[in-house]
Amino acid sequence: MNQAQIQTRAPMAPEMLRCRMCHTPVESGPVHVCEECFGPLEVVYDLDRLKGVLTRDQIARRPTDVWRYVELLPIREEPTIGRGVGWTPLLPAPRLGKALGVRDLWIKVDSSNHPTQSFKDRVVAVALQRAIEFGMTVVGCASTGNLANSVAAQSASAGLQAWIFIPEDLEAEKIVATGVHGVRLVRVKGVYDDVNRLCAEVADRFSWGIVNVNLRAYYSEGSKTMGFEIAEQLGWTTPANVVAPMAGGSLITKLRKSFKELTTVGLIEPATEPRFFGAQAAGCSPITTAMQEGSDRIRPVKEPRTIARSLAIGNPADGTFAVETMRETGGWGEGVSDPEIIEGIRLLATLEGVFTETAGGVAVAATKRLAAVGRLANEGATVLCVTGNGLKTSEAARSTFELSAPIDPRLSEVERLVSAG
Repeated sequence: MNQAQIQTRAPMAPEMLRCRMCHTPVESGPVHVCEECFGPLEVVYDLDRLKGVLTRDQIARRPTDVWRYVELLPIREEPTIGRGVGWTPLLPAPRLGKALGVRDLWIKVDSSNHPTQSFKDRVVAVALQRAIEFGMTVVGCASTGNLANSVAAQSASAGLQAWIFIPEDLEAEKIVATGVHGVRLVRVKGVYDDVNRLCAEVADRFSWGIVNVNLRAYYSEGSKTMGFEIAEQLGWTTPANVVAPMAGGSLITKLRKSFKELTTVGLIEPATEPRFFGAQAAGCSPITTAMQEGSDRIRPVKEPRTIARSLAIGNPADGTFAVETMRETGGWGEGVSDPEIIEGIRLLATLEGVFTETAGGVAVAATKRLAAVGRLANEGATVLCVTGNGLKTSEAARSTFELSAPIDPRLSEVERLVSAG
């Protein structure tokens, strides 16, 4: 922000951490569990100080990135990184909507996010800004791919050293998109949950800023910016339905939190809360399984089996809260098969020209199921969240089309193809 834009900023909403289980307050810092009950922590704000102070006109004069909503994010200094992150398109999708049976369908296209074409760019911008404020110089993450890409890219631009830990069988495209930034890339034997446990030990041993471990409370707040943008792009209103892919379960809970905060500070009028729907791959669906069984307990999946590797988290950190979000808003969770995922990728590409990775295919396929059984609210917009670019998992889309034999450079050859249909 330039000086004029800084002067129009409302005061920061004072923030602190609080346990999501026992509600014990915790002083802000690079910590990730409550000492009282070992529950996860979240950021809470004194939003009353922003009522009537933060206005739509004020926001409209700002650059279009995540810091557009800086007062509602957990940072204390003027941000030095993350420029250009966020403000992705919200596109009407009438052709896909007709195919899925959804009357007023919109796509939040975070597959176009800067710098790594994933919604993870949002959470990383916030986490690394907070790491800098804590005086950290080494950061890292446990990742199934998209987070690795984003931490690598944004740490490079911020001049931070990064250690990236990934499962050994990650897609080649995501490995290249991480390693190219000059980070320490460590492949770990096992599944994501093994990698995550190792990173928890690394954070304790070296006091590094592991964005989804000891910086997780701040990191996850970046997801709210997707919800802030959806509301602003819909004319400061909320949709009737939101469909989001789930891995750890954080995104869907933060989308809900974003709309609540906008209502609290007076940027949107109180209205019926959107229904939130979570989508997972059937080969790793601990959250949707709990939702469908009416259970509050998340049963970990020890051996995920799905092409949607970015969602293959067997023991989701925010799974219980994701179920709570769906249940309390009248939503639902759907698990879809790998063939349905591929078909979802194909439908989105051929009908709306958006090439999504497997997580987006999961969201499209789940939306189709939800519409078929009448779970979506009939009145109002439905927003489908596309969280990553198809170039990240291009092999998964290979079966959606046939590659014909090459032809000679003669018009007669084209005429032959036309005649054959």
